[in-house]
Amino acid sequence: MSKKPWVITQQWHDVVFLHWPLQSHELQQHIPKELHLDLYDDTAWLGIVLFKVKGNRLRFMPPFLRISSFLQINVRTYVTYRERKGIYFFSSDVSSAFIAQISSIGHFLPYRHAEITFSRIDNAFSFFSHYRNSKVNESFHVTFEPIAGEIKSHAFETWLVERYHSWMRGKKNLIRIDISHMPWRLQRVNAFIETNTMAPFINNSKQDNQPIAHYAKSRTARIFPPIVET
Repeated sequence: MSKKPWVITQQWHDVVFLHWPLQSHELQQHIPKELHLDLYDDTAWLGIVLFKVKGNRLRFMPPFLRISSFLQINVRTYVTYRERKGIYFFSSDVSSAFIAQISSIGHFLPYRHAEITFSRIDNAFSFFSHYRNSKVNESFHVTFEPIAGEIKSHAFETWLVERYHSWMRGKKNLIRIDISHMPWRLQRVNAFIETNTMAPFINNSKQDNQPIAHYAKSRTARIFPPIVET
């Protein structure tokens, strides 16, 4: 964990974790050469995680209305660097153009501004995301309904979600960002994916399979300054 003090805090709400098993060769070529895939029972995993961000603020500063709340969807896999285990982000899409702009300073955070909507009717939720530029056209639409009651996290669930380091490719170096939060309190969730083209480098038929799905109501996270790996 970083020895420097945290710089940003956020509240994450209505968090959904969706995971698909893949063969390692399907992902290894798409991550930086310094990283190694972290496998569980010789299987690699592709994750899509979506949530609402609230209370986003800098340390010692109050939340600013323009950047305090937004929607986010991440596409990720699990990696190791030296002795650390963590996450490699293929993309992180946010509903705020301003957040995407300021977070991309330095060109190492893969934040993109996307059209994202989130709605709720009774206990059912709908999340839609669409990102498009001259090279890609990625969409994701899921409806989900959490199942009441916390589940006991076994080794596999802990392996999937308790990750406190992440890496991104910088201009010249690998960049690490550390976070801290209390352990996740997971629930089961019924999820129906209507559209998924979020990882076009993967055979889409794999993502047509039903993922392993978990839900968490909320967590408060602290984010530490970026570290250049040497």
